[in-house]
Amino acid sequence: MAVCAALVSIVLSSFAAADDVTLTSRDGSMEMSGTLLGYDGQFYRIDTEYGVLTVDGSGVNCEGPGCPNLMSFTADITISGEAEIGSTLMPALIEAFALSENYAVTREEKAGIGLTYSLYEADNSVPAARFTIRQTTSSEGFADLLGEEADMVLSLREPTRAERLMARDAGLGDLDAVRQSRVIALDALVPVVNPGNPIRRLGLETLAALYAGEIGRWDAIGGEAAPVTLYLRDPDAGFGMAFARDVVTAQDRALSPSILTKASNDGVTLAVQEDPFGLGIASFSRPGLTEIVTLTGACAFEIAPSQMAIKAGDYPLAAPIYLYRPAIRLPKVGRDFMRYLRTASAGRVIQRIGLVDQEIEEIPFSVQGTRLANAIAQAGPEVGLSELQRMVALMDGMRRLTLTYRFKGGSTALDAPSRSNVALLADALEAGAFDGRRLTFVGFSDGQGAAALNLRLAARRADAVRRAVLDAAETFDPERVVIEAEAFGEALPMACDDTDWGRRINRRVEVWVE
Repeated sequence: MAVCAALVSIVLSSFAAADDVTLTSRDGSMEMSGTLLGYDGQFYRIDTEYGVLTVDGSGVNCEGPGCPNLMSFTADITISGEAEIGSTLMPALIEAFALSENYAVTREEKAGIGLTYSLYEADNSVPAARFTIRQTTSSEGFADLLGEEADMVLSLREPTRAERLMARDAGLGDLDAVRQSRVIALDALVPVVNPGNPIRRLGLETLAALYAGEIGRWDAIGGEAAPVTLYLRDPDAGFGMAFARDVVTAQDRALSPSILTKASNDGVTLAVQEDPFGLGIASFSRPGLTEIVTLTGACAFEIAPSQMAIKAGDYPLAAPIYLYRPAIRLPKVGRDFMRYLRTASAGRVIQRIGLVDQEIEEIPFSVQGTRLANAIAQAGPEVGLSELQRMVALMDGMRRLTLTYRFKGGSTALDAPSRSNVALLADALEAGAFDGRRLTFVGFSDGQGAAALNLRLAARRADAVRRAVLDAAETFDPERVVIEAEAFGEALPMACDDTDWGRRINRRVEVWVE
């Protein structure tokens, strides 16, 4: 037994020492030892008796069995998450990034895993970087991140509270932080029908009732005398899960067991194309040969999906595509890739696929007529003509940015897409995109409660967004841009206040530029 124990001890010691390193400063004045956790081509990440430290490799020599081969280093980056996005958008972005950086690139398909891209510098047989895309689900992506099997998560949802806590406990930082989450593109969920179906408008509550099985015939909502056939993606993953969560479950309903589930978006659209009485939920980017149905409210508001409505956050079923990463330094090529995702070149790639990019655009005041007409028609007794005139006086001659900030219910805490928009605007300010101009953060509320209270809450939210953007724009000189905050409370509703989703759409901060 003693011999066996000794052998086990020797084996375990050899495994423990496999990644041991000693880093010594060039002049020999400093030395530290520990377990190498990672090397990104520039920095060592080492677990020492003092904790986990990051050390600049240019100032030290590395000795020990765990030291990397500096002459043949390859930066390995693994992205895990939604299979459909991982098979379309992400490969296109990696290929375009490689082209922009003058890398030669090879692609390898790995059965049961996904894709691997190897990026080569000129006349070098050793890849400078290797991107592996694990085509899984949002949930598996977060599990891979927590298990240190992925460097980034490609997700169609925010992390759960449990996932955030586990990430924090594992030293991966706060996944809700502005610099750890990013919306790289936008899609949207759209109801679709057969081109021969006369239904072109549906209320969101009616849509939920249909998918809950409470309404089973088209003639119950003004259509043909025929039963409704329901089609949906897998309700436990991706867009199917997003629809079930944000539309059906959000209205205290459950999905009907009679729904016909399809494996892909194309499966849904093809089924609806062939079924004159079919109703499906498809992605805005790929509706096939179906007809998209406009969402309506009881108060006569209509919200049709469009590139601009989705980008501005005005369409209620927008589907952000998130990229999450831990609070750990990526290899240089990974950092370069993250910067590339903010470029116009990446935006063009996103647009070619049919998705909505994140480039900031300006919407002229002259196209706000429908919104202003609705504001006048829906103004409550506490919103007088003078308040509407004050709002028009401010906005006349200005342009609205396609950056809208929305909040978690009853608070000034931003939702995930809005946190990404904070970083977008902060980057634009640092780059001088609005130098010499005036930016005004304008707060709006829903119509629940007293108008005076809503006005104060809208003002607090506008100022909270202003401060969040300025805090994120670390190198921005505030003398270069006039930045203000204003509020008009419930004066400019975007949707009906009689539903949760309508109130959520109305609680917002817009950004106007002069």
